[in-house]
Amino acid sequence: MSPRAASRGLHLALLGGCALVFVATGWSPKDRFTWLLEVAPAILAAVLIAACYPRWRFTPLVLTLIAIHAVILMVGGKYTYAEVPAFNWLRDEFGLARNYYDRVGHFAQGFVPAMVAREILLRRGVLAPGRWLFFLVTCVCLAISAGYEFIEWWVAVATGEAAEAFLGTQGDVWDTQWDMFLALVGALVAQAALSRAHDRQLGASGSAGR
Repeated sequence: MSPRAASRGLHLALLGGCALVFVATGWSPKDRFTWLLEVAPAILAAVLIAACYPRWRFTPLVLTLIAIHAVILMVGGKYTYAEVPAFNWLRDEFGLARNYYDRVGHFAQGFVPAMVAREILLRRGVLAPGRWLFFLVTCVCLAISAGYEFIEWWVAVATGEAAEAFLGTQGDVWDTQWDMFLALVGALVAQAALSRAHDRQLGASGSAGR
């Protein structure tokens, strides 16, 4: 199988998998309004990727991460982040203070955008790999996290109690700070763990600096 055919096969598999999860989570979610709010970023990402696909295709690593993040969002939308069953079991089994699926979601909110931002900055020739790239990618992820907290605030102001499940604070007064901190940790971990593999894929595809 040629690299191009293999790449197309991966893209179709990721699209098909996300589509199945989208349908499954959209079938009788706990709260339809919350589901729509949570899956909106995944829908927007899919539209942008499809629109850019003829001239811009992310590396397999980044596309896979985007698909995983979309699944995290959709699962959180179906049950609400505070009531995902598997994490309710973990909370009850280990005597945890809360359902921690929300923390997973915000870690991913830093982890995945870090690799997306890194690829865009490298391929557009904005920066070369190094400390400045690491720093700027981290700043981008913190900005995204802060922007998302603004959106949560505006939705809460506009809809009142209807946004409670979307906020998912679970009574934690420091929830916003935790969300942004975990996004920061996710961005740092992603770059530390995946930069070399990412550089290899960029080099293999010949897309660095484009």
